[in-house]
Amino acid sequence: MAGFGVKLLDETTWPEFARLVERHNGVWGGCWCMAFHAKLTGQNRSEKERRVREGHAHAALVYDDAACMGWCQFGPTEELPRIKHQRAYREGLVALPDWRITCFFVDKSYRGRGLASAALEGALEEIVRLGGGTVESYPEDVEGRSTAAAFLHNGTLSMFERQGFRRTRRLGKNHWLVSKVLPTNGQPAD
Repeated sequence: MAGFGVKLLDETTWPEFARLVERHNGVWGGCWCMAFHAKLTGQNRSEKERRVREGHAHAALVYDDAACMGWCQFGPTEELPRIKHQRAYREGLVALPDWRITCFFVDKSYRGRGLASAALEGALEEIVRLGGGTVESYPEDVEGRSTAAAFLHNGTLSMFERQGFRRTRRLGKNHWLVSKVLPTNGQPAD
């Protein structure tokens, strides 16, 4: 994992997560990584902390020494019901996945150093530990075009493909639905 350590978001890691979010003004206009959980309110910080304490918010946090420098949010579909490109998503929906990977955030001084890949790897390892199953995400295809790293909150298509995800269908001009089946209950994936 590129020399970074990965820990899960929970009550013990909340303070480091909160420090990173506060350093970045709440991330994306005060979202606090709540947009995929529920409609944003003025109480995003306290709502995120409540969900973390109750075990209803999952993320793989990436550390450089003792400092949290980014994350990959994931969770069961019912925990993360809101996704972008809803209309296109519903048009071809066959079945909901067991898990969703909804967003990434990397401290601006760490972008381009493999931190998002380390976060994705950590999230996938935890999903396997929690029972595995079908995982999907909605990354952006940046091949052949210039895109600011600060706006890649869904991650890149190439990063997911390196982890064995397959393109399912296009969701927007540059976004794809990708999926992968992870081992369940100690059984190999299909």
